[in-house]
Amino acid sequence: MRDKQKAVRVGIVGLGTVGGGAFRLLSENADEIARRTGRPIVVSHVGARRDNPQCLTGSVRVSRDVFDVVHDPDIDIIVEVMGGTTTAREVVTQAILQGKHVVTANKALLAEHGNEIFALAEKQGVYVAFEAAVAGGVPIIKVLREGLAANRIEWLAGIINGTGNYIMTEMLEKGRDFYEVLKEAQSLGYAEADPSFDVEGTDAAHKLTILASLAFGIPLQFKKVYTEGITRLTAEDVAYASELGYHIKHLGIARRTQQGIELRVHPTLIPEARLISNVHGVKNAVLVVSHPVGPTLYYGAGAGAGPTASAIVADLVDVARAMAEGAGSRVPHLAFQPDALDDTRVLAMDEVCTAYYLRLQANDRPGVLAEVTRILSQHGISIEAILQKAAHAAGRVPVILLTKVVQEAAMNAAIAEIEALEDILDHVVRIRLENLDA
Repeated sequence: MRDKQKAVRVGIVGLGTVGGGAFRLLSENADEIARRTGRPIVVSHVGARRDNPQCLTGSVRVSRDVFDVVHDPDIDIIVEVMGGTTTAREVVTQAILQGKHVVTANKALLAEHGNEIFALAEKQGVYVAFEAAVAGGVPIIKVLREGLAANRIEWLAGIINGTGNYIMTEMLEKGRDFYEVLKEAQSLGYAEADPSFDVEGTDAAHKLTILASLAFGIPLQFKKVYTEGITRLTAEDVAYASELGYHIKHLGIARRTQQGIELRVHPTLIPEARLISNVHGVKNAVLVVSHPVGPTLYYGAGAGAGPTASAIVADLVDVARAMAEGAGSRVPHLAFQPDALDDTRVLAMDEVCTAYYLRLQANDRPGVLAEVTRILSQHGISIEAILQKAAHAAGRVPVILLTKVVQEAAMNAAIAEIEALEDILDHVVRIRLENLDA
């Protein structure tokens, strides 16, 4: 009976690593997928500007003009995996206007233009699915949209960029220099030739934008995410943090507070006993704390052909089911009903409260540390721990301080005063610290 039902016809736009992986998975697992959906899902048209030797398309129609796929009247669902925010935006918009559902892995497109894309999809009565846009094969989108639907989410923290996590892992475990590890990551294919999106935090900020909207029912607001990369981290700081019982991770953090929503991506000290602190290599993990369920952790492969293709095909299965059941059965794009999104204020970074790791280079003279602690005290900053290392040959003494939680504005003012001291050499290194108590 199932084989006699009309197949769901898919057009894939982009046949790189991810698109090729989705094409192969739909072919290899065709029978299993049909058992889940009640009818086959078949790729009938591919748009690719160049061939992928790792993906043989056989008799499937291939067009060099990707809009040939979008305008194909036989296509039910467009899979957009070409990346970028220009042509991809036009592809998705045109597909929606023609009444086609869309599956995309494009986090940048959704973070920057998702509000208008989802509004257009609602108006046209079609669906845009995007599980593959965040954390690859980890089903965190479905968790936030469906699995935790009964919960009030308080905060989440995620390692959501595998390239950055690989670099931080190598620096921790082998004491290597940032740029040395980055070069290796590029040779292994973990980092792009231009790695700025990964190491400067833009990629993680795109993903955090999406997660925060799903968690708190707010519009997508990428431009309001505070973003700081890992390029200035040193093996020295990684080692000192470890000596104090912490690992440094490049975290995306979204937190609901009485004053507003925190949206921030930056290097963060985490106690080494936390599970998320021990997520290494190119893996991703997202810790979600909600009421009443409490803390839950989601871990797995965040990128690559297999994991990302798995998420794309899962979305295709969901859309195929929804096509059979009708529009009324669909989960809202951003988990909350479109007219119920709350425009809660996003806090500026100087309003955020967190603890800090500070590293100073000071002249080896009496009274310097006392002057530093006096300045911190004047700004209401309490010290949690002090680590003073042996003086260097030139008489420079590294001093590491851990503070208790304080507002960033107060810390900014204190650091400015400390750096103005005659015996403080170079800039103060500041890394935020989160205990992630759950």
